[in-house]
Amino acid sequence: MPDSEREAELLLMERRLQAAQRAGDVAALDRLLDDHLIAIGPDGARFGKQDDLTAYRTGSSIIDSLVEEDLELIVEGTTGVTFFLGRVEGRFGGSPFGARLRYTRTWIHDDERGWRVLAAQISVA
Repeated sequence: MPDSEREAELLLMERRLQAAQRAGDVAALDRLLDDHLIAIGPDGARFGKQDDLTAYRTGSSIIDSLVEEDLELIVEGTTGVTFFLGRVEGRFGGSPFGARLRYTRTWIHDDERGWRVLAAQISVA
């Protein structure tokens, strides 16, 4: 498959991930996050896939607003990286938050499962 097709697929998956975050759609997040996910939050805390799913399932992580300001992506073979910049508001750990954030997500692709997030780094912009 040409990289341009993979780029289009990755863009679609990034947008699906954002929609799943806004909707708190645990089933969609389960499909989009790799089982080996490691994510580092803005405070340096480390989270895995199950941590993320539990936070959405229990309501300790709620995204009320996620507004994309910029999105870039790179695809090289079966690896992709998305660079999101935007304003995110909601609740995390029961506390309200609102910040302009950068998400750098490393995605992996295989023909059976498609694109999945393997690693993420979130920082305040």
